[in-house]
Amino acid sequence: MDAPVETRPCTHCGKPVPQRAAAGRPFRYCRDNDGACQKASRNVRMRHRNAPGLAGQVSRAWEVVDKLDQAVQTLTEALHADLSPAGVERQVAEVRAETAAEVAAAQAERDEARRDADGAAEELVRAQQALAAAVREKERALAESAHAAKSAAAAGELAAAADAAREEAQRAATAADALRFQAERDRDTARAEAAAMRQERDAARQERDADRRQLAETVRERDTIRVHAEQVSRAAAEAAEQADAFRAEGEAAAAAAERARTEAQTARAAADGFRAEAEAANANAEQSRARLADAEVENDRISVALRVAREAAASAEDRLADLGVRLAAAVADRDAAQARVAQLSGQVSDLASALANLSPAAPAPSAN
Repeated sequence: MDAPVETRPCTHCGKPVPQRAAAGRPFRYCRDNDGACQKASRNVRMRHRNAPGLAGQVSRAWEVVDKLDQAVQTLTEALHADLSPAGVERQVAEVRAETAAEVAAAQAERDEARRDADGAAEELVRAQQALAAAVREKERALAESAHAAKSAAAAGELAAAADAAREEAQRAATAADALRFQAERDRDTARAEAAAMRQERDAARQERDADRRQLAETVRERDTIRVHAEQVSRAAAEAAEQADAFRAEGEAAAAAAERARTEAQTARAAADGFRAEAEAANANAEQSRARLADAEVENDRISVALRVAREAAASAEDRLADLGVRLAAAVADRDAAQARVAQLSGQVSDLASALANLSPAAPAPSAN
């Protein structure tokens, strides 16, 4: 069997008004006439509020009661909207969503800061590697510059030696020319003497032919002439041999002079080569100096990039620390929100218990 429905008389007309089974504000007027009883009761109170005596006081009291009922209804609706399980769940969901959004944003900022820190660390490693390469390039350029300086010094020494050899060759060529000139002059003198000897020999032969008839008589003269002719012959032979020796010496001197000229040309070519090598060494030294200057500029640029990377790493670390503080604050806010949700849940439970324990209000007497 169904439980009997609890009723209360209407405040205006006295008819029984069914009440809700659950705890809550009771219904004081009829609910099946579109609020006519409530409107009529309000009109009656408005007519009697300024009446003297008990009727006016009762009307004014009921007006206060209606205002209190309206305030209680508004408060009940607000409490039902905010402190009901659905409202509390909605607020908890909003707080959780806000907390999750803040935590996600903090984690995203933390991840971004970590990526920035990792990028700064990688940039720092690359800058250090570039700095080491620049240092190695600088050392190599210094070594090349030192080697080029040594090569230039050696080339200068070789050029000086070549110049000395060229001067020596020129002096040898000059001496060879002098020797050749002297040999040619001696050869001409020897030829002239040989011609004179031949003329004397021919004259002696002519005299010998002329004096053949007197040969028997003048044996001493013939022997003397023969001895003289033999001496002349030996002198002519010696003159011819000396002329041949002078010719050979002249040819040897000419060959020596030619060799001296060849050696001088070779020395000049070597000196030119040494000068070219010295110029190339100087050019290499200039290039090494330019590369050294470029390496120093690159070293300065890498130092600036390294300083910027260190500043970026420091900024990333500061941002990471700030994000850590913000994350801790977000966690603290989340904990506070959870505590507030728990507190609101307790308040809702207490309010529900209090509303359930509220006794129904006494009906007001009708003014007749």
